[in-house]
Formats: sequence, C-alpha cells, structure tokens
Amino acid sequence: MSGKDRIEIFPSRMAQTIMKARLKGAQTGRNLLKKKSDALTLRFRQILKKIIETKMLMGEVMREAAFSLAEAKFTAGDFSTTVIQNVNKAQVKIRAKKDNVAGVTLPVFEHYHEGTDSYELTGLARGGEQLAKLKRNYAKAVELLVELASLQVKENTREEKDSQGKV
Repeated sequence: MSGKDRIEIFPSRMAQTIMKARLKGAQTGRNLLKKKSDALTLRFRQILKKIIETKMLMGEVMREAAFSLAEAKFTAGDFSTTVIQNVNKAQVKIRAKKDNVAGVTLPVFEHYHEGTDSYELTGLARGGEQLAKLKRNYAKAVELLVELASLQVKENTREEKDSQGKV
C-alpha cells in the first residue's frame, strides 16, 4: 500500500470524531446502494417473469391470428387489394413514457387507437364475421407485441446499466 492511499490521523478526540463520521457516511452510502440494488433486482426479476409469460401467450395468439387469416381468405376471397386501397393513416399508434425505478429511468411503451376503423364495410358481401374475428385477433397480437417490446427494452436498459458498472 502506497503512502498516498493512507489517511493521516493524529491521536486526538477530533480526529476520532471525524473518522467516526466518515465511517457512518460510508455505511449509510453502502446501505442506500444495497437498497437500490435490491429494488432493481426484484423489479427486473418480475420483468423477466412477465417476458416469459408474454412470449408463451404470444405464440398462442399468433397461431390464432394465422388461422383466422386463413379462414377469412377462404370465406371472403382475396381482400388484400381492398385493404391496401383503404390505408390512410395508422389506427394503432405507440406512445413512449418513462418509468422511474429506484432512480433508474426505464422506457415504457403503450399502444392507443386513433381515428375510426376504415375497414368497417370490408367483407360486407361475404365473410364479414371472419374478417371481424381477424381484426380482433391481430389487434390482440399487436397489443402483446407492444407489451413484449416494452418489457424487452426495459431489460436491455438494465443490462446497459449493469455493463456501465453503475447500480
């Protein structure tokens, strides 16, 4: 240990009081960092659990959406040209917010619907029920995808914070 790392202490009451205050400050700082670390660990374990659950549910929802697409194509024929012609603006949009967990800012995505449904009359002649089911299933899939993206961005943010060496 080099001489510059040592703190020069003279045997006096004032030096003892100063050292006790420094020790108390160091212990308080360590305890605060420990609490922050524990809070982040708990939160990110919850996030990982939710990611796994959402991915499992995502497989099921995408399977249902693919089957409903096949049903709609079978009953209503090829409706892709109608859909392409009616596209003006996105109906489902994503809003980004910030969430604060123990001093760490995490992004949160949430979806919202804007405007009216421009495909209300699509499938009026035939296959309307299957097209409505198709819209519901894909809306649910988009909702889950936004939730999954939000969770994964939170996890990536945590990994970046860990790699920077900060708690």
